[in-house]
Amino acid sequence: MEAVCFFYAKTAMYNEVYRRELIMRKFLSVLLAAAMVFGVTACGNSGTANDNKQEETTTAESNASEETTLVYGSGDYTRINPAMDEHCEINVLLFNGLTAHDGENQIVPGLAESWEYDEDTYTYTFHIRDGVKWHDGEPFTANDVKFTIEAIMDPDNGAENAPNYEDVEEITVIDDNTVAFKLKEPNVAFLEYMTMAILPVHLLEGEDMQESDFFRAPVGTGPYKLESWDVGQAIVMVKNEDYYLGTPNIDKVIFKIVTDDNTQAIQLESGELDMALLDPKNAESFEGKEGFTIHDMTTADYRGILFNFANDYWTENKDIIPAVCYAIDRQAIIDSVLLGQGMPAYGPLQRNIYNDEDVNHYDYDPEKAKEILEAAGCTMGSNGFYERNGEEIGFVISVMAGEQDRIDIAQAAAQQIREVGINCTVEIPAQIDWGGQMANLIGWGSPFDADDHTYKVFGTDKGANYSSYSNAKVDEYLALARQSSDPEVRKEYYAKFQEELANDPAFAFICYIDANYVAKSNIQGISDDTVLGHHGVGIFWNIHEWSIDQ
Repeated sequence: MEAVCFFYAKTAMYNEVYRRELIMRKFLSVLLAAAMVFGVTACGNSGTANDNKQEETTTAESNASEETTLVYGSGDYTRINPAMDEHCEINVLLFNGLTAHDGENQIVPGLAESWEYDEDTYTYTFHIRDGVKWHDGEPFTANDVKFTIEAIMDPDNGAENAPNYEDVEEITVIDDNTVAFKLKEPNVAFLEYMTMAILPVHLLEGEDMQESDFFRAPVGTGPYKLESWDVGQAIVMVKNEDYYLGTPNIDKVIFKIVTDDNTQAIQLESGELDMALLDPKNAESFEGKEGFTIHDMTTADYRGILFNFANDYWTENKDIIPAVCYAIDRQAIIDSVLLGQGMPAYGPLQRNIYNDEDVNHYDYDPEKAKEILEAAGCTMGSNGFYERNGEEIGFVISVMAGEQDRIDIAQAAAQQIREVGINCTVEIPAQIDWGGQMANLIGWGSPFDADDHTYKVFGTDKGANYSSYSNAKVDEYLALARQSSDPEVRKEYYAKFQEELANDPAFAFICYIDANYVAKSNIQGISDDTVLGHHGVGIFWNIHEWSIDQ
């Protein structure tokens, strides 16, 4: 579920871990200054033993004071569980997959240095790098890979990622550095899904994959390892000296828990944060401000209204959904809420090579919306809203707390929907009731293979289908598209999928959003051209290469 990774708690006023970090920096600075003064006043003769000792002490203190720390404004975490949850920025700092993505979102070797594919048996064989270690020093082996993917596939574990591996028929550990996956049928996206973070069998075997304490003290193979977790305050990570791509440049990364966009902006200004993902209005306040850089990055991250077909309301009123789609002035929402930073959305693949621009966009047409309502037998009531069979036409959009732009989008869309005669309102519940709600301001999006965030989001009974949407043609087209490696064949089936989804909408698509990261200008290495995913995830793909100018 898109919200599992983050629990939006009351904003912490101050981060005790970060305060200690500041105190230590000041203390080291005082020591260094004292050492320099002592060196000038007390050392009369160069080359003496005392001089050499003083120089060694000063050098050691100088090196200590140069330790680099990146403080990032983060949402809160209840656990760090990449196998069960998605869209967590912290995952890539702590874990690795057999494959990885580069800055252009292409598949490259990860923990596996190479692989082969047998077309006759649909078998992928991966060869793991020598010498990879877990953060606790234990060797990484093929058994860890087998354990992780089987845990995700186990229906008892309830992983939303399970549909990615439903074609896996057999996993064979050939030796410590070799593992093979035999599929029931072709799945061209399989290498994409092997970017999945691998978990350690020696720490998780026999554990509950949803509730284990491991997920509050995770051990991975990534560029950073967990040092401490002050719940609701900060997650502190230190560089992994044994990282397979080389020791990271930045010594420490602190995910400081600041769940409110406005507070993040304030703490960036005050120097308590070095970097944060801000909503457009807060990001705009840093435009031209000395010492800060705004990284306005393209994403495949879209927002739309999810209709919960498990709710009886849509059994009776599914035919009004096209009217809802026509009622939304997408460009007006982009201009007012996102300050122009985004684009109108009409489908889930607009950032993908298989996007079909010819499907129905449901461009803003309030008169068309009213025509649909009236053709469905709705009549205007005395209070300004349509009625049918004595019941007012209207529904509630649920929005999770913590993302102000998402709340603003929902409220703007609801106002537009009310203007065509549908009584649409917005609620911000303490916890989302995915099975009982009427609708949700949903977010999804993947910059990777077209199978990602389509098959499991719109396929009947798939792990990330939180709308209970079911369409036999959609299921068929998505299955056929993932089975072919021929781009022309895939293009044909993804076009049919998008056409059917437009004819029978699961969502009222609204907009794609940009990711507005604001960072101190001395942070080097951020790849501005990378297309990011849902929640702006992906900016940390090369954090081991980042550096901070002193």
